[in-house]
Amino acid sequence: MNEHAKPEAELEPNRPAFAVRDAISPHELDRLTDGIIGALKSVFDPEIPADIYELGLIYRVDVDESRFVTIDMTLTAPGCPVAGEMPVWVQNAVSAVPGVAGVEVNMVFDPPWDQSRMSEEARIALDMW
Repeated sequence: MNEHAKPEAELEPNRPAFAVRDAISPHELDRLTDGIIGALKSVFDPEIPADIYELGLIYRVDVDESRFVTIDMTLTAPGCPVAGEMPVWVQNAVSAVPGVAGVEVNMVFDPPWDQSRMSEEARIALDMW
């Protein structure tokens, strides 16, 4: 796998790396990455006024050479009332990004989510300082 995204040292803490195959040009990767992030930011946990991307619930995004996207995500708690629905919301949002061939969402709980994964934007939205 070739990482066209920022080198690991430049990635924001607790942000998913976008891994891609060599067959995708850097320009197309930038377009897909922006679209995927925008789609992820459109999905909210109904009990929390922050999107799943800023909450740090997205652990990994992989785009293969056919533009199929695989996402590893978690929940704020394993017993989340929308645990069965949220992966479908993510799949539907990312599937709508032009150029995405398909989406698979994997629910993972390792490492467990904690508040340190939240962005500054999410902390401001939740008034958590």
